[in-house]
Amino acid sequence: MNFDSIYNFFNLDKSFEELIKSKENELKGNFEILEEISEFNQLKVLKAFNKNKLSTQDFISATGYGYADVGRAKVEAIFADIFKAEDALVRPSIVAGTHALSLVLFSLLNYGDKMVAITDDPYDTMQQVIGIVGNKKGNLLSKGIKYKKLDLDDNLLIDYKNISQVVDKDTKLALIQRSTGYTERRAFTIDEIERAIIEIKKANPKTIVFVDNCYGEFTEDKEPIEVGADILAGSLIKNLGGGIAITGGYICGKKDLIEYCSNTLTAPGIGKDEGLSFGTSRSVLQGLYFAPHIVKEAIKVGMLFAKIFDSFGYEVIPKINDPQSDVVQAIKFKDPNKVITFCKSIQEASTVDSYLIPEPFPMPGYEDPVIMASGGFVEGATSELSADGPLRSPYIAYLQGGLNYYQGMLALKLVLSNFKKQGYI
Repeated sequence: MNFDSIYNFFNLDKSFEELIKSKENELKGNFEILEEISEFNQLKVLKAFNKNKLSTQDFISATGYGYADVGRAKVEAIFADIFKAEDALVRPSIVAGTHALSLVLFSLLNYGDKMVAITDDPYDTMQQVIGIVGNKKGNLLSKGIKYKKLDLDDNLLIDYKNISQVVDKDTKLALIQRSTGYTERRAFTIDEIERAIIEIKKANPKTIVFVDNCYGEFTEDKEPIEVGADILAGSLIKNLGGGIAITGGYICGKKDLIEYCSNTLTAPGIGKDEGLSFGTSRSVLQGLYFAPHIVKEAIKVGMLFAKIFDSFGYEVIPKINDPQSDVVQAIKFKDPNKVITFCKSIQEASTVDSYLIPEPFPMPGYEDPVIMASGGFVEGATSELSADGPLRSPYIAYLQGGLNYYQGMLALKLVLSNFKKQGYI
């Protein structure tokens, strides 16, 4: 098959073909493991659809208060089933992963309550929600919530032995961030999260364990509630959206905790009983159907990038043989120009807006300028191929998403071609 016209169109350097093929062959064993996980999660989704008797009627849109929005209730029953939760709140009115996480915190914490971050300070946008940076109006600290964090250990792992030093009888909520975020650590596995939960509950059985599940869904064969988490939250335009969901967020957990969240999202006395799905039930569930496959494709893309850039001497997070518990692949460049070149190359491989040139700019919720390459069918959907990073030392690019492996391969070839032109490799 002759790919010359395609290579010429994208101005790709053919000299990397042999390297890429050899690294692909080395990853065959890793890819086989991903296939098994993907199959398990695919069947789990299908089981939830069948168990809850998903029907054509569930896709009918309603108006007004949404009393006739039967699809809304069906979506939430399916999510609760998949995550082994007592209840779920899945709404298009939850606008982002940060909103979903913020909703949980503002719902469960009151004046004088104490929360602890077990996995060091959380993601940049959540630091502004809490109030440890930015001093934004209405943050948690301004409302009298107390906050403490537990640093990671010297190996950038959860400091299990010191959890009891920060979780005490007054700790209302403990936050665990599963994904790497904009850090230099890998994502924490379900087994590691379980070990942390055991230590938290040992220190205070009444402490609510809340897991930020963003980027982690369907990367393993279990989810955090199955190992003792009380509540978790995430976005529908990350893993679970499968490139189909156009907006929304989800929260799953214990029934009484979900009631607090629904009462905060709408109003006490209304809770989950009102609120339109705005006809999104079909796209949410179709995205959920595709999600196990999409997650597998995204991790394969990330692994291939990691394998290639490791061979050129760049530090990658996670390393090839590290456990994978999110879809983020970080590459430490130690040079802002390399991060910019990387993101511009990813943008060239985008399905939408590929002709645009991303530049670092101030983004709401971030303290540093951020460069984002994200050109997909759903704006900002990190289930689709994207890359971003704050322009701060040590200058790391964070790759995530990829609806299919072949697009990720094209992106890799564009990155390598552009890096060679710049003399970076």
